[in-house]
Amino acid sequence: MSHVKFKVCIDACNQCAAECEHCATGCSNEQDAAKQAECIELDRYCADMCRMAAAFMARSDKHTINFVNKFCNLCAEICNDCADECEKHSHLEHCKKCAEACRKCAVECSNMSKMEAVVN
Repeated sequence: MSHVKFKVCIDACNQCAAECEHCATGCSNEQDAAKQAECIELDRYCADMCRMAAAFMARSDKHTINFVNKFCNLCAEICNDCADECEKHSHLEHCKKCAEACRKCAVECSNMSKMEAVVN
């Protein structure tokens, strides 16, 4: 299966999406959730983008392979933006974990976006 070569990046995207959802929920439950509005919004966008990037990598057939690099490049950008925002709230454990997952995903997606994808 051709998607196996994307496993590390797919796993990073799925982990990042889960941490982003957890962070958004955690931020929503904070005493002053309004201060977390931008974090919550970026968490949700990042989670959506990570899931979409993982889906395109998992499909990775002749119809989707051309989009994998583009999705991964955009995913890395959104992950870095989300991590930047979460790091502003690093006193919150969910934000700290989210930032770490976002940075890891950004690295993996950035690497993937530079790979020359070949479908087997």
